[in-house]
Amino acid sequence: MPPPGKTRPTSRDVAREAGVSQASVSLVMGGKWQGRISAPTAERVREAARSLGYRPNLAARNLRTGRTRTVLLVVPSLTTHFFAGVHTGAARVAAAHGFSIVLYPSPAGVGPARDPFASAPAALDGVLASSMAAQALTVLRGDRLPLVMLDSEPHASPGAATVNLDIADGVRRVAGHLLGLGHRRFLHLRADVPSWTFGQRARALEARLAEARDAALATAVSPMTAEGGRAAVEAALTAPGPRPTAVVCDDDLLAVGAYKAARRLGLRIPRDLSVTGVDDQVLAVALEPELTTVRLDAELTGERGMEALLSVIDGRAPVTHDIPVDLVVRGSTAPPPPPLAAAP
Repeated sequence: MPPPGKTRPTSRDVAREAGVSQASVSLVMGGKWQGRISAPTAERVREAARSLGYRPNLAARNLRTGRTRTVLLVVPSLTTHFFAGVHTGAARVAAAHGFSIVLYPSPAGVGPARDPFASAPAALDGVLASSMAAQALTVLRGDRLPLVMLDSEPHASPGAATVNLDIADGVRRVAGHLLGLGHRRFLHLRADVPSWTFGQRARALEARLAEARDAALATAVSPMTAEGGRAAVEAALTAPGPRPTAVVCDDDLLAVGAYKAARRLGLRIPRDLSVTGVDDQVLAVALEPELTTVRLDAELTGERGMEALLSVIDGRAPVTHDIPVDLVVRGSTAPPPPPLAAAP
């Protein structure tokens, strides 16, 4: 608020202070200056606005443009490391362009997600959805809200753009790493979440191991919990037949379950059993031995997703190239144990 007796500074005052036009002030304060004015000029405008105590009249601007400058980020969970990173990256880009984010959890990601507003299309400029099924967003999106989906099936929702991690490449690299170590008996610890991203992991693993011809693959399905993973892996490792020598987990949390199962069965990682995960959460280096896993850049995913959504909102074609992932090799993988000698 301006001091008593003083009027609120206007964009004209900021323009005069910064030595630029009012149009330049509008571009900078609206977050649309990139490619139109230089970064030093933009910073000069921001500094002038700070020194004068200038704040744009958002209500008037929204009425003038028909926009709320608010987007909804829908995630399946608020407690997962990955989705926290997505929010951080998306919020960073949104703030740089004068947008606000409303974070909304929709458990399980399958839906349908309820509309948290009287009318989401009236309250929002767009929706960014991470690891959600397209049909879960029908109520939120209506028939007109711009939508960008992250880590989701391409083209599943008409008119929506998709920004994905190259998760299939990550799983192929896990399989290649284990094959290179000599493993041929695999267990896939698969999450029981019916989403595109987990389907991709299963298909990529099956396809890569099929190339080896002599590789065998079993599957155990588990809830996304360490205890569920433990029970599923313990049952699979004690089933009749040759025991798997490598467990490929859909997620680092499931890998914790594989560790627990190995310990209960008296198996040592990696001497008796190799284990891999996906995500590279903090717990990956808290385990002993540290977990070999696929690193997913959650913040970059959020950034790219928000950039794509802003492009769609502005009527421009979004950039939707897959985001690379990295295989991080640690102590949980090693060559398989030698086969037991046959009894004489």
